[in-house]
Amino acid sequence: MAASFGIPPEGETIRALVQDRLKQAVAEDGAKVTVDWRDAGQRHLYVITMPVSMLYFNPDTHRVRAQRTLDPERNRVLNERPWSEEGQEYLRYLLTRDPKDPGKTDPDYTTLLDELEEFGQRDPGIISPNGILVDGNTRCAALRELGKEYIRVGVLPEDTSRHDINRVELALQLRRDKRRDYSYLNRLIAIEEELAGGRKQEDVAREFNIKLPTLQRDRWVYELINDAIDRSRTEDGASLRLVDFEDHQEKLRELARDYARLAATDPDAGERLKESRLAMVVLDLPKTTLRLAEPDFYERYLEVRLPDSLRSEPGAAAGPVGIPGLDDVVIPDDADDVKAVRSLTDMLLKADAARRAPDKVSPTEVAAANSVFDTARDVFDTATLLAGKDAQLRKRQTAVPERVTDAAEYIDQCAAEFAEAKAKRALDEDAFDDALIALRASLARLAKQAGRAFTSPGNGVDWLLNATKDR
Repeated sequence: MAASFGIPPEGETIRALVQDRLKQAVAEDGAKVTVDWRDAGQRHLYVITMPVSMLYFNPDTHRVRAQRTLDPERNRVLNERPWSEEGQEYLRYLLTRDPKDPGKTDPDYTTLLDELEEFGQRDPGIISPNGILVDGNTRCAALRELGKEYIRVGVLPEDTSRHDINRVELALQLRRDKRRDYSYLNRLIAIEEELAGGRKQEDVAREFNIKLPTLQRDRWVYELINDAIDRSRTEDGASLRLVDFEDHQEKLRELARDYARLAATDPDAGERLKESRLAMVVLDLPKTTLRLAEPDFYERYLEVRLPDSLRSEPGAAAGPVGIPGLDDVVIPDDADDVKAVRSLTDMLLKADAARRAPDKVSPTEVAAANSVFDTARDVFDTATLLAGKDAQLRKRQTAVPERVTDAAEYIDQCAAEFAEAKAKRALDEDAFDDALIALRASLARLAKQAGRAFTSPGNGVDWLLNATKDR
């Protein structure tokens, strides 16, 4: 973003009209709207009516920050000429789009259109003194589409800066009565901008109504996404965009949790897990399928099934890596198994970027990218099917011992409570005797199954068989 986007072309004309209408609102002691203002607490702003055609969409609005990457050329125009007709039209278009599927109209926007048409504008927006929409960008777009002439807005003070506009917009968005939340990625961008401004993580977490560990996990996800975008760049200049990850919030958050837990004790295992699951995110596999990818997923299920088209060239053996300018400092290179799965993920990232950018990549390369993608899907489908079957088998193998362990814990608890009940003369001896008979019958059934399964029983099974023999 540019350091300053200046005053809109009609800014002074708008300012004059705003001042006239503010004088009238003050004289009539009209309606007000309250905003958080700098460090001075709350500020009560008079509400006036302005023509929707005179106001400008805010180029900094966090509502569509991630979606701006949809069209790099239009985004460039918006950065360089934010008040131009082209820049403002791009903002209007993005405000109406579904953040998770920008090819479609946002259902929330459609609902807003219906509400405005039936009930009119209920809540006022907020503008700067020269007509920049601070709150109400989407409402203004909807009112224009409906052919409405005016919008009610509160007006910020004369000395409002670009920083003030961003702070007020964010504060209004984070109020719990706001209906339309920022999309996941736009929240991540807003968080990073707040932290880049020197604010403490604890304060930002509190402002966004999330816990500090959640904020830290989301920052890790944002870094992962940006790294994936860098890794996806092709020689033709195509790359994935922030918006391409908008629909993967839960998958990436779960990946962040599992990675942190594993990497704390085994960094290489954490990297293998991260790369396998990132590849599955790129392939848009379901969240439940991603859970099947453990650190050994590539080695156990993928490697042997990969065709040559999905294999990277063999690299040099892992070894220490020097740091430029620090000849006596080296860090260990990535292990070969980490390199292998990362290479596959890189290939899929680049293929996904190429197939999403037919305007930058030749038809032949797009077809090749689609082929890579389709082949990878087939391989991953087979691999996850096998991993799922193995997971079910492991679950069955551990289910019986876990049940017995649970039963032992209940009996331990029973023993502890027995003495207390006896001391207080609260023990129902007949009921206790009946329960033991039921327990004996259950153990006899278990012993019958164990006797058939084990030809050479261990100490535990041998005890069970002897304990349940008819006497």
